[in-house]
Amino acid sequence: MKRNICLLLCLFAATIAFSQEKSTIVTSDITLFWKAFDEVTQTTDSSQQAVLLQKMYIDKGSAGLKAMMEARRYTVADYLKAFRRYPAYWKSIRPNVMKADKYAAEIQQGINAFKKIYPAKPATIYFTVGAMRSNGTTQADKVLIGSEIAMADSTVVTTEFPEQFEHLKSFFNSNPVKNIVFLNVHEYVHTQQKSTIGNYLLTQCIMEGVAEFVAVKSMNIPSPNPPIAFGKANDAALKVAFSKSMFTPFEDNWLYNNANNSFKMRDLGYYMGYAICEKYYEQAKDKKAAIKSMIELDYNNDTLLHQFIDSTRYFDQPLAVLKAAYEANRPKVTSIDGLDKNSNGKVTPGKKQIVIQFSQPLDPRYRNFDFGPTGESAVMRIQKVVGFTTNARALIIEVDLQPNRHYELTIGDVFRTKESIPLQKYLIDINTGE
Repeated sequence: MKRNICLLLCLFAATIAFSQEKSTIVTSDITLFWKAFDEVTQTTDSSQQAVLLQKMYIDKGSAGLKAMMEARRYTVADYLKAFRRYPAYWKSIRPNVMKADKYAAEIQQGINAFKKIYPAKPATIYFTVGAMRSNGTTQADKVLIGSEIAMADSTVVTTEFPEQFEHLKSFFNSNPVKNIVFLNVHEYVHTQQKSTIGNYLLTQCIMEGVAEFVAVKSMNIPSPNPPIAFGKANDAALKVAFSKSMFTPFEDNWLYNNANNSFKMRDLGYYMGYAICEKYYEQAKDKKAAIKSMIELDYNNDTLLHQFIDSTRYFDQPLAVLKAAYEANRPKVTSIDGLDKNSNGKVTPGKKQIVIQFSQPLDPRYRNFDFGPTGESAVMRIQKVVGFTTNARALIIEVDLQPNRHYELTIGDVFRTKESIPLQKYLIDINTGE
């Protein structure tokens, strides 16, 4: 009897150990999606299409689908628009997406390898089908795979894609489905981090760099993502460029972007974060402790983040020095022309064409204005934005000023250079006369 009890206890312990190692991989949304897709595309009644998609896919979808829709703000209309515009794409991607189950065992092996170097909390992997805005993200303890992008390859038809999807064309040509296991391990690491949203570019790059580096160490393979190999070959030039822009709140040129930058390579921010993590790891005596420190770092605590980066000596100067140089080099408003004041210091009322002069050329695609300290009651309302001058060092606007009024207008920091360095905010503050 004692022997039977011991045997039962051993089996029970083994079952617990297996369940602790096992990660849940949910692919049910894929079957639901294609059933709904077939029904939706058999009718041309848009209202009926919306009802079918909602009922057959979204309402029946997993917690992961609901999380992905929330994270990427997908709506029924987004899906239906994608169905209408890219029929050849959907037909060509379908065979790949239907193979999601085939990768489950390999993905589990990758997660188990990660757990050997870090005591990871459980998370669930969901293979969803989205509306073409994300190949993968996370929400709390959920890994959310956008199969319609993550499982693409060079055979997928992209001829229907508009210009804003150029990044998808180049991404598909890199055969991302071959890296689906690595992607899942990368995203699984994100579920262990304190945050996945950084306050500014450097923070976000470190978060992504940690996930990329830890995935590499877990699977004991080089990163399959092109920016990493490119970065290693161009580290010195990238370091100089990145150090000038790493405190910007804008990710345009470094993360989640296409190759339309001076280096002609997408997502170079992944490499910058990776390189810093690699340096930290190489210097650490206790490698497991180094992995733990990187994953559990409070990325949005600037003091801790800067200490972590400065300890690697990856940059030639401390971050405090680099940040001061960044602030000093931000573009400024140098003058406001067209608001000449009389002897009493007041601006003559009436229609005015105002020329805002900048210290550096700006990117004409971006601008913003806001209230001043007094709020909406004093705002100088813009009647017309004439546009940037040809050298992009000035913007012309038109206003109509009433007599005996106090006006304020903040020229905001969405204005930026082509390197995504934001303008220092500037307040126009005037009083008009009789």
